[in-house]
Amino acid sequence: MCDIVVVARPEGVLFAKNSDRDANEAQLLEWHPGSESRVSSRLRCTWIEIDEAPVRHAVLLSRPFWTWGAEMGANEHGLVVGNVAVFTRDRVAPLGLTGMDLVRLALERAADAEEGARVLASLIEAHGQGGGCGHEHRRFTYHNSFVLADPRRALLVETAGKAVSVERVSGARTISNALTIPAFAQAHGERLKTRAARARERRACTMSLAARAETPADLFALLRSHGDSPLPRYSLLSGGLAAPCAHAGGVLAATQTTASWVSDLRPGRVRHFATGTAAPCTGLFKPVDVSTPLDLGPKPTDRYDPATLWWRHERLHRRVLRDPFALLPLLAGRDAIEARWLAASPEPRDAFAGAERHLAAWTEAAEAGTVVDRRPFWVRRYWRTRDRRAGLS
Repeated sequence: MCDIVVVARPEGVLFAKNSDRDANEAQLLEWHPGSESRVSSRLRCTWIEIDEAPVRHAVLLSRPFWTWGAEMGANEHGLVVGNVAVFTRDRVAPLGLTGMDLVRLALERAADAEEGARVLASLIEAHGQGGGCGHEHRRFTYHNSFVLADPRRALLVETAGKAVSVERVSGARTISNALTIPAFAQAHGERLKTRAARARERRACTMSLAARAETPADLFALLRSHGDSPLPRYSLLSGGLAAPCAHAGGVLAATQTTASWVSDLRPGRVRHFATGTAAPCTGLFKPVDVSTPLDLGPKPTDRYDPATLWWRHERLHRRVLRDPFALLPLLAGRDAIEARWLAASPEPRDAFAGAERHLAAWTEAAEAGTVVDRRPFWVRRYWRTRDRRAGLS
């Protein structure tokens, strides 16, 4: 599903996104350098080929392991882009560019938000949106809304098929799997799937919190929010999807926050923070930089691999969620760690090394004793199936 928050003020722009995907759909942080070529060539995206651009900007992406595109990311010029699924009355084409393809293409081809919006519109007009977007259910399809932000502006781009509407953001704005530009939503919005995604409940939560957000730390807390409860709550149909920090387990809609991102964009100073892991309520927002690639080990897949950051964190995440009342307090020092990093940003490699030490200590503490799984039976059943598929005992 996904939630995006943007706060645009004269002094700069704050951007945040939770990427909600299937529970075993590992996501990785991936760096790509800029490049330039005078030779025309073709580019293979997730499902289709398009003409490659002669100039491509350096990018840092948060990418589901099986796609070409990305859920969110930044480029060397300070542009940040993220997308959310939206459900419309317009037909989704069997093949085309996915929303994730469009995020990556905008980052590679645009230097600021306004250029990025033009890139999105031209690509959608030329190639359309389409193709399977789900990992477990490849036939799951949708159209997309996007937020593009740079240090001077933020734009909301909503789409339905090849129709596009653009709105400049002033103040706080959030999107959560529903069209929000009034006339465009009235013309294209679809109610049933939007309601099943609990989009309006999550947006009410994010808007309330975004209106008070002034710092990256405020956005860390927003993305960790479980709504009006300090702990996840589950419904039979949609699991823990009613809050921005989504937890899978519903019988109709089952989606998990699999990666999180926050950017602090100001003229002359751009900072990005990413978890590189699922469930921000159990993770750390670590400083990252487009110009500073990190070796984070092998790329994760949908199979448990302790050599990968994403799956190392899953041991902690899946343990804590059995009894968050007892185990979430083990992470009590997390906010202080992030506060130190915000006050004096360390080199990304040093922050990731420190985060690894904390992750190891928290995992050891969480696994030290017997834990009773206190989640509803349908949630326990869902996670037993995903653990078995991933080879995680």
